[in-house]
Amino acid sequence: MSRLRRFLNEAWSELKKVSWPTREQVRNLTVLVFVVSFAIGLYITVLDFAFSQIVTRIVG
Repeated sequence: MSRLRRFLNEAWSELKKVSWPTREQVRNLTVLVFVVSFAIGLYITVLDFAFSQIVTRIVG
């Protein structure tokens, strides 16, 4: 039981040292992740469509 208590105390001590982001930073980074994910998804969709058209014309 003392090992668990020591672990929790040390973990809590380490969490106090963490530099947590501000609410604005979290919002900005979340928007950035969504925008980049959408752009990559769009890029993959366009490439998939182009390659499928090429293969269809070659086989077709």
